[in-house]
Amino acid sequence: MRIASFLDKGGVGKTTTVAHFGVALDADDYDVLLIDLAGKQGDLAKQFGLWNEVTANDENWPNITTVFQDEWNIIAKQIDDAVDQLVLETGEGPDLIPAHEGLDGLDSMLGNIDDTQERYSRLDEFLTEYIDGHYDIVLLDLPGSTSNIAYNGLWAAQNVLAPVKAGPFEEGQAEQLRDDLEEIREEQRMDIQLTMLVLNELDERTNAGRHFKQEFSKNYPDAIAPRQVNFSQDIVNAQIEGKTVFTLEEPSKTATRALEAYQQNATELVSRLEARQ
Repeated sequence: MRIASFLDKGGVGKTTTVAHFGVALDADDYDVLLIDLAGKQGDLAKQFGLWNEVTANDENWPNITTVFQDEWNIIAKQIDDAVDQLVLETGEGPDLIPAHEGLDGLDSMLGNIDDTQERYSRLDEFLTEYIDGHYDIVLLDLPGSTSNIAYNGLWAAQNVLAPVKAGPFEEGQAEQLRDDLEEIREEQRMDIQLTMLVLNELDERTNAGRHFKQEFSKNYPDAIAPRQVNFSQDIVNAQIEGKTVFTLEEPSKTATRALEAYQQNATELVSRLEARQ
């Protein structure tokens, strides 16, 4: 099962969502792989306190960008553990293929491929050939903008997990996402859908919070998550320390509510993905 975290907007919590869903799914006894395609800054590795390990090796080859290149199949045959070299253990359950600085040039490289199917199917080919069968679920953290890299992720997953902040501008972004997916379905003949939409940092105690929850539930009845994720300072503090809020021995009340939301949503996500298979 594959799912891509995507919205054509930065700062909505895609990386936080991928990390916490990944840990929640691992707790449900799924073998989970996280792949960071969101940019060379490597936020998903930082979330798990692994960025120093990622940057410690100057060569850092092969890496996530290598799998998109024409030479990848040759590399994978010549290096027995090529795929294993891509993967890090997070220490919290899921495995991770971290971002790499080469992602900066990857989008241009893909743009030079004339054939649309070949341009957008490279990640799918890698996952199908080298990852399927080793993991139950692959979670992709995509860039916060439409790009050749993002389209590779959408093509490979065909299921979208969209974290959204509760606000008028984000409501417009969600509407744009729905239109973008419809355009992809028509132009690329892909059976892609918005599988789950999660409201992040939602305060249901306020009139605005209740309003936006009602609006999103009305406009996306089949996609809205069963639980929305409230803001918790514990989530931010845990990120600063390079871990998820699941590691806290004594989570606050707000952190506990967020944990319960992540766990319930992760369980529901599996049900929706299984229904799609």
